[in-house]
Amino acid sequence: MRAAIFTLSTLVAGSHIPAQAQASQSTDAAGGQLAPVVVSASRFPNDPAFPPVAATVISAEQIRDAGIADANEAIRKLGGVYGRQSSAGPNDFPLDLRGFGTNGDLNMVVLVDGVRISENELTTPLLSSIPIETIERIEIVRGGSSVLYGAGATGGTIQIITRRPQANAGHGSLVGEVGSDGQRAGRAFVARGWDNMSIDASYAKSHADGYRDNGKSNQENFSTTVQWFASDWRFGLRANIARADYGLPGSLTQAQYQANARQSTKPLDNGSYDNDTVTAFLERRFGAVDVAAELSHREKILRGNYFSTASRSVANIRSTQFSPRVRHVLQVGALKNELIAGIDLGEWSSATNASYGNSDAAQRSKALYLRDEIEFERNARVAAGVRREIFNQSSASGAYGRQSAVNAWDLQASYAPLRMLRAFAKAGQSYRLATPDENGYTALPGGQLLKPQVSHDLEFGATLGQAERQLTLRWFRHNVRDELYYDPTANFGFGANSNLDPTRHRGVELEGSLRVSESVLLNATWQHIDAQFSAGANSGKQLALVPKNTLSTRINWKSGKHSADAGLRWVDRQRMGNDFGNSCAKMPSYTAIDARYAVRVSAWEFAVAGTNLADRKYYSQAYDCAGGAVSGIYPENGREVKFTARYDF
Repeated sequence: MRAAIFTLSTLVAGSHIPAQAQASQSTDAAGGQLAPVVVSASRFPNDPAFPPVAATVISAEQIRDAGIADANEAIRKLGGVYGRQSSAGPNDFPLDLRGFGTNGDLNMVVLVDGVRISENELTTPLLSSIPIETIERIEIVRGGSSVLYGAGATGGTIQIITRRPQANAGHGSLVGEVGSDGQRAGRAFVARGWDNMSIDASYAKSHADGYRDNGKSNQENFSTTVQWFASDWRFGLRANIARADYGLPGSLTQAQYQANARQSTKPLDNGSYDNDTVTAFLERRFGAVDVAAELSHREKILRGNYFSTASRSVANIRSTQFSPRVRHVLQVGALKNELIAGIDLGEWSSATNASYGNSDAAQRSKALYLRDEIEFERNARVAAGVRREIFNQSSASGAYGRQSAVNAWDLQASYAPLRMLRAFAKAGQSYRLATPDENGYTALPGGQLLKPQVSHDLEFGATLGQAERQLTLRWFRHNVRDELYYDPTANFGFGANSNLDPTRHRGVELEGSLRVSESVLLNATWQHIDAQFSAGANSGKQLALVPKNTLSTRINWKSGKHSADAGLRWVDRQRMGNDFGNSCAKMPSYTAIDARYAVRVSAWEFAVAGTNLADRKYYSQAYDCAGGAVSGIYPENGREVKFTARYDF
């Protein structure tokens, strides 16, 4: 947590910013110094004067100390972000930053070094395919961020920052894991740098039989990056190849869950994906002007074999992104100004061949954004930004075509009245577009499409403390018009993707960290959310699959060659997925505990880790409740233990 706290301490240090906050450094596996940790909320490696207000930063050191195997797990355990059990595929739990229920991961944007991996289909971003050894840090910025990041950023953004190239250095690691429920995995990573060039490569393969019958999964990932660099420029090429196949055990009724939570109602259903991404990136500095761009192309094949309904499907998906941008930083006395302008261009298409009918869809978008931020006397900051995006959605099989435009804006301000206190406020408008999958199944007349979702966002907060004693409090509200959601009451009770009546998501978030001693660090995140209909037939009713409260706490201990890490996660009760009328009993709350102990012997590290150590029986997904009978349950895993051996070189 040290690197994260040093970065965040710049928010509260006033005119006396500690040296470590300006250039915090972490250490790689070979003991060499990595590049300074700076925050990149402006879509550029930030000037230390402009860190994002009240961001959550997860460092590579934290990830290592907790024995985290993938980015999705790191965000949930270390970032305090709520996630629920995946109903399809391995490891990638759907995440929810601000109480958007089953569409939580569609209301935030996930990026890797500035390139969106949030997908334009109804699937969760493949965070588990990112090599964990390449991650330098993860930045979580909560709240509306559509000005810089476009559609789907109402809940916030999660940015994965990979390691910068290191000249004349080399290191690597080998990792092997075995565990309960047939877990076994291996990872290899190597990186080498020369005067003006570096290359890294990683490979990972894993298998698990799964907690449930037909819950097996296999995953294989390969990634490599080649970079050329100097003091004022960087250019690189990155390739990511991900393969996975998995069983689809299906949901359970309450009676089935009580009798045997491990059973499968669909013992032969399965799915798989091939996901390949190639990215070229460039950064160049010309005095006070920075120029950057990414060009990324992704191809994905998504397969489903549903023996339970005698059906199958194969979707071929392609997407291309191009994001050039420029930044100018001007210093005039005590005033510092940062102006950013950029363009986002995107193309996405899908062709699905299925036994129940073929379909196609396409989407093109182009956006222009401007953002300006001013810092006064290092204790006050004001920022404003605007974005306009034009998009075209079409489908030959769906017989529709539409061009529309949406706008986003935001105003932000922060002020440090005291050296140890910084207050902040933010207001704006964010948006989300319906995915082609959502437009493919609605109750609208032929040729009509779902409206864009628009949210008016408001946030107030403060950060108290600095360095390793810090507390951040936020109050937020999102008034949402035409929220995009699957409404099980629509289409004469058969359900359909819909624009809901007006909704409101508001709540409080509290994050804290405390260095108890040189060897002990405590962290905690608490979130309270009230998500409800604010008008219409269900006015005042709570939205489904949004826990009222969540709490995540962790303690980390390090002493010499030994280290230990433990966490507790508590999730409050929440409504079933179809309970728009709030007539059913809520899903039970639950508590889960995980822990890890590791010892280092020369270049080796040996560790034992466990999740759900109390072997609690619980679930976070339940989609149906009628007359008090609950069904659509996806059980969480029981107790799991794994052993890890790691060799660094």
